[in-house]
Amino acid sequence: MAASLRLLVRRLARLSHRSITSAAANVSWRSGCCLGPSSSRCLSDAAEDRSTHFGFETVSEAEKAKRVYKVFENVAQKYDIMNDAMSLGVHRLWKDILLHAMHPQPGARLLDVAGGTGDISFRFLDYVNYQQERQKRRATGSSQSLSWQDISDKYPEEDRPQESRAVVCDINKEMLKVGKQRADSMGIVSGVSWVVGDAEELPFDDDQFDIYTIAFGIRNVTHINQALLEAFRVLKPGGRFMCLEFSKVTNPVLASLYDAYSFQVIPVLGEVIAGDWKSYQYLVESIRKFPDQEEFKGMIEDAGFCCVQYFNFTGGVVALHSGFKL
Repeated sequence: MAASLRLLVRRLARLSHRSITSAAANVSWRSGCCLGPSSSRCLSDAAEDRSTHFGFETVSEAEKAKRVYKVFENVAQKYDIMNDAMSLGVHRLWKDILLHAMHPQPGARLLDVAGGTGDISFRFLDYVNYQQERQKRRATGSSQSLSWQDISDKYPEEDRPQESRAVVCDINKEMLKVGKQRADSMGIVSGVSWVVGDAEELPFDDDQFDIYTIAFGIRNVTHINQALLEAFRVLKPGGRFMCLEFSKVTNPVLASLYDAYSFQVIPVLGEVIAGDWKSYQYLVESIRKFPDQEEFKGMIEDAGFCCVQYFNFTGGVVALHSGFKL
């Protein structure tokens, strides 16, 4: 209940801030339009007028949100198959590298935003379970000569690690539905929860998570800066932000080959495998509109994160950005 009230307050504050900004921007050319009884209607119209990009197309912010939702609603059932086809399976390696860089320990709490199909969260649970079993084996090996009472005294109940948990948060219900189906098929019955939520207005209290991940999702957010601020807010002090996203290829030869593959092959694969050319055309175009590695690093720092760095994979096809909330 308290979390819901705080979310409502933040939403009203954001709407108020945007309304004031819009009014200030439009007052010079809408002579008195934002004065009087019709002011709220005028501000609403101004919000509709704010433009952004949807791939290479310019649309209103409201229209982009609707279209992006529709894209992922359309591709949800074939999402994993298409990821394999589009990346020739390399996306699995990129995600594995993300987990090794994260190196989560037992008891860690993960928030995986735009993680509908559960790829990162399932890897996270596997990783921490392996770490926990490894720690148990080490403890057993070093305690061979101890009595049961000695072992009990050495490892009191309150010092044992709490259960690690992953929260998958996605704005698209169809993507979450696919993730839940995958969890059921893999026999995962605990350790993960599924929440419908917007990356720009996360339905969580402050300082809740040890790790925040967003993999191949932040380029689809309308206001990236706001999503980064929300990531900072929900992380605990000392928490880590990690973003895996398509980026700018650094090698000119590879860049030419990558462009040819992206624009000439991927939409065709989308049509053949998923029956959806337009959605995959958008996904390709959205990659080209996303900030390059250095620009995105600056945006993360502006949101308040420290020790921000990035690593290029496959010549810059993908970059992993990381930062800490201190």
